[in-house]
Amino acid sequence: MPDVEQATERTHLVPRLAPDKRLGAVQQDADAGSTISSYVTKEEQLLSATSIGERLPYNDYTTIDWLHDLVKDSYRARSIHALNGVRGVLASAFESGQGWIAAALIGVLTACVAFCVDIAEATVSDWKLGYCRANVFSNRENCCTNRHPLGTASVNLGENCADWHMWTNDYWKAFGIFVGFALAFGTISASFTMLTKSTLPTAAPGHGDKPQSSINAGDQGVVGKSMYLAAGSGIPEIKTILSGFVIPHFLDLKVLVIKAIGAVFAVATGMCLGKEGPFVHISTCVAYLVGMLFPKYNENGRKMRELLSAGCSAGLSVAFGAPIGGVLFSYEEISTYFPRKVLWRAFLCSLFAAMVLKALNPTGTGKLVLFETNYGVSYSPMHYLIFVLLGIAGGLFGGVFCKANFFWSKSFRKYSIIKEHPVFEVFLVVLVTGLLQYPNPVTREPGDTIIKNLLADCRGASKGWVCQQEATDDKGKYIGWLVHGTLVKLVLTTITFGCKVPSGIIIPALDAGAFFGRLIGQWVTSISPGVFAMVGAAAFLAGVSRMTISLCVIMFELTGELEYIVPHMIAILVAKWVADALEKESVYDLAQTVLGHPFLDADHAMSLVQRTQELVECLIPPRQTMQDITVDVPKENKVSRRTLVEKLDKLKQRGLMDAGLVLIQNGMLQGYLAEGELDFGLNQLGKHWDLTSPIRLLGDGEDGEFDLSMFVDRTPLTICAKAPMEYLVEMFGKLGLRYICVLEEGSGKLVGVVIKKRLVVWLESLKH
Repeated sequence: MPDVEQATERTHLVPRLAPDKRLGAVQQDADAGSTISSYVTKEEQLLSATSIGERLPYNDYTTIDWLHDLVKDSYRARSIHALNGVRGVLASAFESGQGWIAAALIGVLTACVAFCVDIAEATVSDWKLGYCRANVFSNRENCCTNRHPLGTASVNLGENCADWHMWTNDYWKAFGIFVGFALAFGTISASFTMLTKSTLPTAAPGHGDKPQSSINAGDQGVVGKSMYLAAGSGIPEIKTILSGFVIPHFLDLKVLVIKAIGAVFAVATGMCLGKEGPFVHISTCVAYLVGMLFPKYNENGRKMRELLSAGCSAGLSVAFGAPIGGVLFSYEEISTYFPRKVLWRAFLCSLFAAMVLKALNPTGTGKLVLFETNYGVSYSPMHYLIFVLLGIAGGLFGGVFCKANFFWSKSFRKYSIIKEHPVFEVFLVVLVTGLLQYPNPVTREPGDTIIKNLLADCRGASKGWVCQQEATDDKGKYIGWLVHGTLVKLVLTTITFGCKVPSGIIIPALDAGAFFGRLIGQWVTSISPGVFAMVGAAAFLAGVSRMTISLCVIMFELTGELEYIVPHMIAILVAKWVADALEKESVYDLAQTVLGHPFLDADHAMSLVQRTQELVECLIPPRQTMQDITVDVPKENKVSRRTLVEKLDKLKQRGLMDAGLVLIQNGMLQGYLAEGELDFGLNQLGKHWDLTSPIRLLGDGEDGEFDLSMFVDRTPLTICAKAPMEYLVEMFGKLGLRYICVLEEGSGKLVGVVIKKRLVVWLESLKH
């Protein structure tokens, strides 16, 4: 074997890498070699010899390079399978199984967190009414029955409850105590959420196109935006992350802990929100933390997102006891990239989450089904019209809610006192919620209890308040409370969603639909009103979220009613059609718009582009921008350090941190150097060379040269400036591109560069 092939310990793994001297040239300097090893993984160092170049860990709020990470993972896999002997067999076995191990571990840990949240929330919520003398940390249901977590359910649920002590029997005093506790819980939840405030750089391709003179003349440059990482459901942010963007610290352990604590107190206030959305965020945090333990996922953005997609399924699995629905929810609503192997691992993750949660038994029933029903009668074809009516109502509710909530977020939350004091907003919302909900005996209960009461079959042994009212001859007041509940849920959910506390939209939408369905059921006596409450709940949630298949499966897992799959399908589809006619985007899509996260929905983007006749050339940056990001490399393939420093400064001033420099010779594209790698090369590696040392960007380097050619992507994807815009959307959507270079028709010379964020901003402009 020639000596040159013995220069690196990886020669026997990737033989063709040895002749390349660029990385070796930099590592002639011991300090520079140490710097490289500190920032660049082994797999990335292997890629220095290829035409795609190395990549550093992604900067915050940038786009990952899906294609580069695919090649990087291929190098890692080949290096493992090239090992011989027992070590090779064990390494290959672990390589094949670590995805399954990680998925199972995510499911187990998510179930444990969900158990703690469920137990704590049930207890804290009931403190608004009273406390258990036998155990102050026991909720009302466990105190009044023989049900206990971690144990089996008792058949003797009891009628009397001597252990439960109400704060007072006076209505007005109880009203005041209820609202007082709710305000305290809301303040606690919002205060915890404030601890996760983070300032992020904004996605600003439009700002980056401003002339340099305007930036210097008084424009303060790109201003970062603040967000509270534990606020809301987290689903819009997770969709953004899974589409390929990097939101810093959103999945950290600190956020997980605060999200769990905040969800306990937020749900306990009685506000129109649920903990199901936060459970999805929590499960994704768990997936991220578990993935950090495995180099396969820790060092590869593409593989990490595969694991996060699988982890999302565990959130819905533990929230509703719906393991299959959780998998479908991740596929239908959350994930942008969901290959078959992710489906299998999501299935395993959801399975383990459900198994562990059933063993922990937080409800004390010993069952996964939260709202088990057994109506005992089937529907007839005549009822299809009623199911369609429920679907229409659900679509109207969803469309009106999405528009109203978007308007509320853009108007009320823009007032300085609300924007600068989010805890005050939560205080106001909790106060209004308590005043409107307490008088109604049904809405006074927690959200999941409301659904349980409204789905009750009064022909059985149920003795709840709903059944007592339906047993009377005069139902006028009861019907009034049902109307009140439907309207109050619409109004309160509109002003609540988006508050700076952990919150989800699923339970409030189910509540509103159950109210309306139970109301309709008062005039249909052939089957139980609970049937219409169940179908109405699904219809209203479909109108808000636009879920279809996953929602249908969640509903029969939630209730155990396989008989009513067809009514659910009818109502859900009708609700989606009606809601789409009123507002094309779901509540999660609108939330992404409000939050300003750069998200590329390929299907929605294509529908927008097909209405135009634009060509790719309309996205070519202005001349000044192209001059700032273009480097004309001389024949010797070296440029002055000062030139690159000036280019980097201009990129930072313009906020184009997701962009980079395009390298040309005689007008022809030669490569692309991303800003992160350029910054690292100048400010980290550059410490080991004189300020006057020229920098090699192309060609083979020599010993002792300041060489950044290892970071240059010499195979950038290109597109003709005259190509239809549909081509560009498909390439970004299907290939997961970070950028694409635009070439002039005929000559093939470089005329522009389009980054993903620029395309997203342009698509947003088409909506208006």
